[in-house]
Amino acid sequence: MEPPHHRAEIVFGAVAFGAALVLLALLGRETTWVNGQPLTRQPGFWPAVSIGGMLLCGAAELFRVWRRDRHAGGAPIGPELVRWLRAGEFVAWFMAYVWLVPQLGYLPVTLAFCAILAWRLGYRSARILWMALATGLTVVVVFKSLLKVSIPGGAVYEALPQTLRNFMILYL
Repeated sequence: MEPPHHRAEIVFGAVAFGAALVLLALLGRETTWVNGQPLTRQPGFWPAVSIGGMLLCGAAELFRVWRRDRHAGGAPIGPELVRWLRAGEFVAWFMAYVWLVPQLGYLPVTLAFCAILAWRLGYRSARILWMALATGLTVVVVFKSLLKVSIPGGAVYEALPQTLRNFMILYL
C-alpha cells in the first residue's frame, strides 16, 4: 500500500517559488553589472544563475505536485501544515538563546537551555538532565577554550570580581 500523498508540498513549492520571484525582482537593486566585464565576471552573474535555478526548480516542483495531487488526491493540507509550524517553536527557542547569551553569558545560558530543551523533549530523569548539563558544559569548554571561538561575555559578567570576570569571558 502506498503512503498518502503529502498535499502540503504544494504550499512549500509555492512559498519557495514566491521567494525566488521576490529575489528576482530585487536582483537589479542588490547586485551590479559592470560595463566592460565579461559575463561570468559580473557581480550579478552567479546570483542571477542561482535565482534562475530556483525559479526553474520551483516551477518544476509546483507542476509535479499539482499534477500528482490532481490525479491521486492525498491527505488534507491542514494537519501537515500544523506539523510544519510546530517546528517554529524550536526557532523561537534558538532566537531566545541568541538574545540571552550577550545578556547572561554563554555558559549559564547554554547550561540552562540544554536542561530546558531536554525537559521540553520529554526527558525527565535526573540522569538525563545531568547528561544534558554535562553536554552543555562540554560544548562551552570545547568552543571557548579549545577552539578559541570568540563569543562576547555576558553583560552580567560585569558584576563579577575582575579575576573571575576575565576567566569567564576568556574560557567560559
